Amino acid sequence: MQKNVYHVYIENDIEKEMLKMRKHISWMLFAVCILAGVLLTGCGSNKSDNQGSETAQNTETEQESSENENSDEAEITAAVTEAAATEAPAQDSTGETGKVLVVYYSATGSTKAVANYIADATGGDLFELESVEPYTDEDLDWTNDDSRVSREHDDESLRDVDLVSTTVDNFVEYTEIVLCYPIWWSISAWPVNQFVKSNDFTGKTIIPVCTSASSGIGDSGKLLEEMAGTGDWQEGKRFSSNASEEEVQDWVKSLNLN
Repeated sequence: MQKNVYHVYIENDIEKEMLKMRKHISWMLFAVCILAGVLLTGCGSNKSDNQGSETAQNTETEQESSENENSDEAEITAAVTEAAATEAPAQDSTGETGKVLVVYYSATGSTKAVANYIADATGGDLFELESVEPYTDEDLDWTNDDSRVSREHDDESLRDVDLVSTTVDNFVEYTEIVLCYPIWWSISAWPVNQFVKSNDFTGKTIIPVCTSASSGIGDSGKLLEEMAGTGDWQEGKRFSSNASEEEVQDWVKSLNLN
C-alpha cells in the first residue's frame, strides 16, 4: 500500500515537470515567432528603402540623360541655323530675295527680241504686255493719218489702251525691273502706260529700254517716271530694231544686275 502511494507522488511530480517544460517551450516558440516577425519587417523595410533609393538614382540618371540630349539637340539646331544663315542669299530691305523682271510691249517683234536677250543675260523673268485689242499692220501705219496709232497720237484721251493683264505674280519679289517698249513719236508706246499706272514701284529699280529705227530714247523714261510716281528710275537705253544679242549682253554686263 505504501509503495503505491509513493509511485503516485512520483508520477505527480513528473507531470508537474512536464507541464512546466511545455510552458517554457510555448513561451520560447512565442518569442521565436515575435523575433522572426521583427526580422521580416526589418528586411522588408530595408528592401523598400533600397528600391526607393534605386528608383531615385534611376530618375536622376534619366533626367541627366534627358538634359544631355536636349543640350545636344540645342547645339545641333544652333549649328544648322548658323549654317543656313551663312548660305542664305542676300535679301533686299523688304526681306525678299532680289530678282529681275523684264516687262515688254512689242508691236512688231523687235522689242520682244531685245527683251528675251535681256532675260537670258540676267536670268530674269519675262512678262509681256498685250493689248486687249491687238494692233494690226494697218493700225500701226503711222504714215496714214487715219490709222489707229495716228488717231491715238492726235487724241491723247485715246491712249488709255486696255491690257490683258497688268498684274505680275509675286511682284513684290522683284527688285530690278527692265521695262522695254518701242518708241512712237519720240515717246514710249502708250500700251505700257496702263502697266506703269497700275503698279507700285516702291523699293524697285526701273531701267527703261526702247527700240526704234532711228529715234533716240528722248524723255520717254522721265515721262514714265512721272506717270508712276514711285520707284528709282534709271537712265534708259536705246537699241536699234535689229540689235544683236551680243550687243544687248554687253550692255547688261555693265549693269551688274545679278
